[in-house]
Amino acid sequence: MFTISNGIILKGRDLIPSRENIVVDDGKIIEIGKESAEGKIIDVEGAVVCPSFINGHVHIGDSIIKDEGYGLSLSEMVKPPHGVKHVALANAEDDELTDAMKSSMWDMVYSGTTHFIDYREGGIKGVKLLKEASKDIPIKPIILGRDDSFYGEDPDLHKVRIAIRKILKVAEGIAPSGFGEITAEVGEIISEECEKAGKISSIHVAESESNQIESINCCGLSEIEKGVASNFSQLVHLTNPKNNDLELVSNSNQNVVVCPRANASLNVGIAPLNKMIDLGLRPLLGSDNVMLNSPNMLRELEFSLKVMSVYYKNYIDPCELLKMATTNISDFGINNIIQKSMIAESHFAEFAVFKSYSKNPYLNIINRCETKNILCMINKKDHHII
Repeated sequence: MFTISNGIILKGRDLIPSRENIVVDDGKIIEIGKESAEGKIIDVEGAVVCPSFINGHVHIGDSIIKDEGYGLSLSEMVKPPHGVKHVALANAEDDELTDAMKSSMWDMVYSGTTHFIDYREGGIKGVKLLKEASKDIPIKPIILGRDDSFYGEDPDLHKVRIAIRKILKVAEGIAPSGFGEITAEVGEIISEECEKAGKISSIHVAESESNQIESINCCGLSEIEKGVASNFSQLVHLTNPKNNDLELVSNSNQNVVVCPRANASLNVGIAPLNKMIDLGLRPLLGSDNVMLNSPNMLRELEFSLKVMSVYYKNYIDPCELLKMATTNISDFGINNIIQKSMIAESHFAEFAVFKSYSKNPYLNIINRCETKNILCMINKKDHHII
């Protein structure tokens, strides 16, 4: 048992600032209060205590080819099966891939992240490699698998269904690359099987303008309309919405993940975060391909804060932005898979303590702090990173 005392805690779903103590026992928060104090006292006078980060979208296998292919198009970089990343993954040795993924996971841990959602290439073997790589690291990967049987103009749907069911036995969900690589039938089977299993179905949509135009010209539907119609539980990017795409998503039960730095790196645009918030969407924030970006959520937060004011001529609420890296996961309706905590009594103790530089606790973290400014980090496994 221990107590984090004298800090400014960002409390509950809405990250409300409060100067209180947090008592933790056996990995859970048992009491929050101004006078609460039991066990070992960890005095963090004046510091900001924030829920640890969740990186909402990662391709951690890309760790083996950091910064390769810079300046290439989206398709040249990441489109299966001939994109730079897929060729590299196909030729990588297991030990090489495992070591690279471990290095990236430690980078995430030391920059305040305890959970990440990974689009895992390589079928069942790829899922198992990541599980093995993460087992001694204080971080939880939420692994979404895929299989080569998904792709092509005329896939064997029986084989597709079998592959999905096998992957769902070892992974938290299924995530094909995008609608440019799968048929509508495959998409429907993925979402159907994931829903039956109570797991995540996720897909990239509207990452580029060209993808959207191609989709509309092909079948009269935008990629976002396809994602909603196919009932995927999670839509990633939405960088280039058309017409009423975002309103359609806001009226559905789908969750949204945005990746501003990756979109900028690939020169495809910036997701309209303010409009999403105005429509009631509560996105997650992700760093996307490790080949493009470090998986550091502090970098993602600062970039997102500033690019919004440049790209859309409108400031974003820093509290709403910080929620995208922390408590918005509570709206995803998949807590049986992602048991990500907020700072509240009876919840898991998963938070980071940031050195204080300003009176605005949200901007203090987003705009001022770097990895070296994390004074300590607690997670439910009782890892204390000082």
